[in-house]
Amino acid sequence: MTLRFHRTLSAALATVLAGGALAGALLTAPAATADAWRDKEFWLKDSGVTNAWQVSKGAGVKVAIIDSGIDGNHPDLKGVVVGGTDVSGAGAPNGQKSIGAKTEHGTLVATMLAGRGHTTPTASPSPTGSAPPPVPPTVPPAGGPDGIIGVAPEAQILAVSTWLGSPNPGGKTDQEQIPDAVRWAVDNGAKVINISLGSTSPDWPQSWDAAFLYAEQKDVVIVAAAGNRVGGNVQVGAPATIPGVLTVAGLDGEGRASVDSSSQGISIGVAAPAEKLVGGIPGGGYADWAGTSGAAPIVSGVAALIRSKWPEMSANQVINRIVSTAKDAGAPGKDPLYGYGILNAEAALKDEVAATSSNPLGSIADWIRVHRRGDFSEPSQAPVASPTSAAPTLADPTVPAAKTPATVDDALPAAVVLGFGALFLALVTGAAIQLRRVAKNAPAVAEEAETGALLKVDPPART
Repeated sequence: MTLRFHRTLSAALATVLAGGALAGALLTAPAATADAWRDKEFWLKDSGVTNAWQVSKGAGVKVAIIDSGIDGNHPDLKGVVVGGTDVSGAGAPNGQKSIGAKTEHGTLVATMLAGRGHTTPTASPSPTGSAPPPVPPTVPPAGGPDGIIGVAPEAQILAVSTWLGSPNPGGKTDQEQIPDAVRWAVDNGAKVINISLGSTSPDWPQSWDAAFLYAEQKDVVIVAAAGNRVGGNVQVGAPATIPGVLTVAGLDGEGRASVDSSSQGISIGVAAPAEKLVGGIPGGGYADWAGTSGAAPIVSGVAALIRSKWPEMSANQVINRIVSTAKDAGAPGKDPLYGYGILNAEAALKDEVAATSSNPLGSIADWIRVHRRGDFSEPSQAPVASPTSAAPTLADPTVPAAKTPATVDDALPAAVVLGFGALFLALVTGAAIQLRRVAKNAPAVAEEAETGALLKVDPPART
């Protein structure tokens, strides 16, 4: 199993995430103002986030983002990134160097989750009526009406950089990077972990067991993206199939299950917007994008709001609060497209929800006992689990036979993909990006097909 970014990236191993990638295109677009990007954040109102802010904005909660690294100097992330590390061997020690096949991915996720916006500096009028003097290049203060405001704008971010999507010059595989990333996040105070990655297989390396068990025992909420059908992922893949993980499916602009931006499976917990998304990119710019990579941080942000409001609430209760207040959609009850329903942040923060000691999405500890049998040993230095009632044991993840992927070559090795999104890009600078056409069936080895392109990217404004 090999990790990679799932948006517009090239991966080292074969992947099936690009079945619907766009053909090459040369596009240009005029620059948009930062507040114009703020105006595009429809999910803040539609998902009940703005009303949830009456209760909490995420203060005091650390959220770890396991991704491609985060540009902590982005105007909308000033003061947000409070720690970090690199688990790839190729990034910066603080996790703030953007690495991998798609370097912008982590910053996109971070701004959607905990961006604080900024105030664009303006020149004072000249008292003589002459042209105002040039404004020196200064860093806008954190917070303000411009740029991207995240779902949890008062939360803090831990940046954990991984190299995915192309051969890692640091030499570490996904089997090493992911468990190292999860463990580091837990040990450094993360109460929520966002993993916008996934794979073409419901199975995961045994090397991941101990790390996810450690997070469960330490009472940490883990949120993962479900994956994208447009890339061939009709079924949800690991880590979104790991019991206890809150898996996020994607909605289109009309609030229905996205044909392109959402896989399906019994492990899905909740659905959130995954199309017509916007976020910040390294260097201070912005981009339109799509995919469950962007749906996941919306849900992670809501988890941060809850953990800020009720610091003593267990991870199991946080997850239960999110799924039990979701608006039912699709088939009545839990279903493989929407899970328990569509995210309702306001209800998750305001409704009365019965307490529970078990995770409605299962327990990795129970799964290990049943499926690994004598092959697994407890992680070193793992804490004793707090007393809870036994969580239900989940069977091996499956999907309805009628939904078997039709465009996936069965000979393909499973590929894990960081990103589940499509960044459709037209460079404002006039430069062009050409995307490769995607073959119906990817080769059995070698490169991953492209998963899309940025719709529009605005570079940082010149001052």
